[in-house]
Amino acid sequence: MITGELRSKIDKLWDAFWSGGISNPMEVIEQITYLMFIKRLDGIQTSKERRANLTGEPIENPIYTADTRDLRWSVFTEKQPDQMYKTVADRVFPWLRELGGKESTYSHHMKDARFTIPTPNLLTKAVDILAELPLDQGDVKGDLYEYMLSKIATAGQNGQFRTPRHIIQLMVEMMNPSPGDEICDPACGTAGFLVAGAEYVQREHSETLLERNQQRHFHNSMFHGFDFDSTMLRIASMNMLLHEVEQPDIRYRDSLAQNVADETERYSLILANPPFAGSLDFETTAEDLLQVVKTKKTELLFLVLFLRLLKPGGRAAVIVPDGVLFGSTKAHVGLRKILVEDHKLDAIVKLPSGVFRPYAGVSTAILCFTKTSAGGTDNVWFYDLTADGYSLDDKRTPLLPEEKQGPRPKVALNEADHEMNNLPDILARWGRRDGSEQERPRTAQSFIVPKADIVAQNYDLSLNRYKEVLHEEVTHRPPLDIIADIENIESEIQSGLSILKAGLK
Repeated sequence: MITGELRSKIDKLWDAFWSGGISNPMEVIEQITYLMFIKRLDGIQTSKERRANLTGEPIENPIYTADTRDLRWSVFTEKQPDQMYKTVADRVFPWLRELGGKESTYSHHMKDARFTIPTPNLLTKAVDILAELPLDQGDVKGDLYEYMLSKIATAGQNGQFRTPRHIIQLMVEMMNPSPGDEICDPACGTAGFLVAGAEYVQREHSETLLERNQQRHFHNSMFHGFDFDSTMLRIASMNMLLHEVEQPDIRYRDSLAQNVADETERYSLILANPPFAGSLDFETTAEDLLQVVKTKKTELLFLVLFLRLLKPGGRAAVIVPDGVLFGSTKAHVGLRKILVEDHKLDAIVKLPSGVFRPYAGVSTAILCFTKTSAGGTDNVWFYDLTADGYSLDDKRTPLLPEEKQGPRPKVALNEADHEMNNLPDILARWGRRDGSEQERPRTAQSFIVPKADIVAQNYDLSLNRYKEVLHEEVTHRPPLDIIADIENIESEIQSGLSILKAGLK
């Protein structure tokens, strides 16, 4: 979470773009991302050069050659504003469009990259502010991205809204990606889920990633993201490279319109928060999805898509609107029955309705399941998440210091902290869902529901259907005692008035 001085610098950069003539928030983010990307490339080249100096070996896969040395951030930012502007516009961007070879993911999306900063003065301001940002420290890049994306005023339209990073991290932690996984987000947006997945694997499996084949898999075949917005695809590609994934599979794909035959049973893990854009026409929806469930509802079609994309044994953690859990149409009930009877439904985590504010106040839940095609649902674990560490109004103010935020806080939480941040508790109890969680009563924040109970409720998966609420018995005084007290007070008032009247005569 960006706070204090860093936040002020980002605001200053944002204001510079607005006053410099770029008012479209997506364009601002895109142009800032290009500059961050170019700066990062220079940093990567510097690291490669240091390594080569230490080992005495040639630089491995250099980004810059002797001919393109003057396109490095550290070189062109030393030039006068007019010269720098000319270099970036006429040489850096054309070079950027072909980076990594014509067949690379980046060049594919970057072929339409446009440099739209209108003046040398604005470019100089942006370069100066970016130079002050500690982009190489910790998770500053991710925080910066999250903060910039929060400024997109148009987010929330068409059912698209940004998933808070701590919710993404929770879902990734619950799924525990391994180095052998193939992770897919069929509505990837800026690739937030894929970036979090990459960070998790880098942190938890750093030694395994040293092995050459694992490295190749991590950089070339582990991460897959689809979207039909070209700007999002460019930002997603740069976001992945900024997080040191070299060749992610980020590509244009209208996930609900295109036949998925070529992608069927390809991925072992799906992480997603697909757009809930209402209804599609049958004519524009992929036929193989409609064959499973005849519906126009995008949230149901995405669930069918996830099942088609997953390998047998593959697992998913996805965000769905509440209606998916209790909707009474034939399509809603039929799809829930498929999840419970044909696959293994693992968990429902109910999210508070303010978690997506200020974009939307919709009620949602995290749905976790495993594709088996042979059933396997015995019990379903429910958790009623009531606090995620931030206020649930439009301001989303942090309720705890940074070291107590997120699913894995740096400082252990006490009971009072838990009331403001449930995420560590979810993670701990998720790990015990086959053990002590089985014994918890349905009045608790988390509990288990046997499959038979869900079937008896016509596959209703809303938490409130199964949660028991204890009403505390309150003892009141006998009514006659209360009336006697009122009579005494009334008598005192009358007595006082009589004394007052006597004094006025």
